[in-house]
Amino acid sequence: MGAAQEGLIVKEQSGFYWVEAADGNTYMCELRGKLKEAAQSSDIAAIGDRVSITTRRDEGTGVLTGVVMALSPRKSVLSRAMRTTGKRGAGQAEREQVIIANADRALFVVAAAQPPPDLELLDRLLVAGEKSRISELYIVVNKIDLAGAASIQDQFAPYERMGYRVLRSSALRGDGIDGLRSILDEGISVFTGPSGVGKTSLLNRIQPGLGRQVKSVGRVSEEGVHTTRDSALIRLDSGGYLADTPGIRSINVWDIEPDELDAYFVDIQPYVLDCKFGNCTHSKEPDCGVRRAVRAGKVEGWRYRHYLELCDELRETYIIYNR
Repeated sequence: MGAAQEGLIVKEQSGFYWVEAADGNTYMCELRGKLKEAAQSSDIAAIGDRVSITTRRDEGTGVLTGVVMALSPRKSVLSRAMRTTGKRGAGQAEREQVIIANADRALFVVAAAQPPPDLELLDRLLVAGEKSRISELYIVVNKIDLAGAASIQDQFAPYERMGYRVLRSSALRGDGIDGLRSILDEGISVFTGPSGVGKTSLLNRIQPGLGRQVKSVGRVSEEGVHTTRDSALIRLDSGGYLADTPGIRSINVWDIEPDELDAYFVDIQPYVLDCKFGNCTHSKEPDCGVRRAVRAGKVEGWRYRHYLELCDELRETYIIYNR
């Protein structure tokens, strides 16, 4: 074995981790025994993790391999809850699936039209983003060539008032591509959003062939306890890294209890202290500061509905898993 060195996990497949090491080489690594045991119950290692490895070169084949000996603390982690047993885990316990560790920014992509923007899914992604501690969260509205500017403004101006940066783009016409390219030129970025919003076309605009390159490593299977996820960080020509995720239809937020959810809706959180009761659920209690804000137009009614729906879902999950 060679000397220990630091590295970055850039690919994960079937329990193996490809690590870009300080010496400039990439090593196919396994987790050391104790880490492998811990990985049975949680995603202890994922793309974006900084690790310490020991390395070796196979004398016969020249293949570079190694062992992950330790992982550095994560500065951010974007996760979702995954069911773990049975047919798609119906009714069974959940575990954390780490989408990416240590991302510097997340870009949540929606379409202005075809398909129409799914704002409920976007709000769930934003909650996961707020929970993740990722410092930069963006909303990318693609296909702006298919919708009127006034319609786009009406739908997404509320997010801008909340403090989110909304980027408008058209993969077809090239609108907004230079701005996206400049955002991605350093650090680690993650693209995610539902199918059909044009992520692949956007990536190909940002860098020719990038969408195809990312798609080739983006296979996910969510069936059963042994979740297979092939994911990778792609090094961009500009120097940054990009992780794309497959199109998602829903996201179950991880490790948020119902009474904590209001802290992750950035437009609702400022009015929580105006509630008469400290344990206010913002649904039916008298003298609720959040509901007053909704009536006054300070919180959008649809955002409030999305909050209540997600809170009910978390409450049901919390009851099932804490009986």
